[in-house]
Amino acid sequence: MTRQIIFDTETTGLEPSQGHRIIEIGAVEMVNRRLTGNRFHQYINPERAIDAGAMEVHGITDAMVVDKPRFADIAADLFAFVTGAELVIHNAPFDVGFLNSELQRLGAAAPVQRMEDCCRVLDTLKLARTMHPGQKNDLNSLCRRYSIDNSQRTLHGALLDAEILADVYVTMTGGQAVLFQDMADANKSGAIPSAIRKIDANRPLLLVIRANEGEHAAHTAWMDEIDKKTGGKCLWNTLKA
Repeated sequence: MTRQIIFDTETTGLEPSQGHRIIEIGAVEMVNRRLTGNRFHQYINPERAIDAGAMEVHGITDAMVVDKPRFADIAADLFAFVTGAELVIHNAPFDVGFLNSELQRLGAAAPVQRMEDCCRVLDTLKLARTMHPGQKNDLNSLCRRYSIDNSQRTLHGALLDAEILADVYVTMTGGQAVLFQDMADANKSGAIPSAIRKIDANRPLLLVIRANEGEHAAHTAWMDEIDKKTGGKCLWNTLKA
């Protein structure tokens, strides 16, 4: 079982080294590349003012978070949700940097010292730059490239952005990887007949049409593209080796 948490934060500003804090966390769970419906969403009192520039990006005001829990109050629940999973984050160094800064503030009370101590981290921005060098790879650009609806994203929001990133990530890394799991689930539910149909032994021989050199080359190029997009996980190339 592969468990991933698609994760995003909103913050008071851009630099944790300047005392900026997390004000919203949004995370959705994916198991074997399928959303489970489990999610973590929390607004947080940053115990400081939100920069005007940041407010223009996400629309979260000081008044909206003044009565919300502090990071210390929600840390245990957050880490219970993410521990052991792979975090999938767009521009991961930004979010992980803020999370690690919050953990440092907790000192001995922190569940872990660094996010990397409890989770693997996959940066989809880095992945997108590898797949689409020289192109825009922000979340809105990826939505346009992969025909993913982001019409609700008039402002940034941690939970909404995590949900959009989940669609982008699955599409960007192959899209239909759950096809055979879907078929297996349907078979268990009785949607696919399980009876074995015998083939007539006297049937005519099947005509075998072999691929020509051009078709072989096109197939190899396509398998190599899939291998690149999935980070070396193309099953065909594994079997071929």
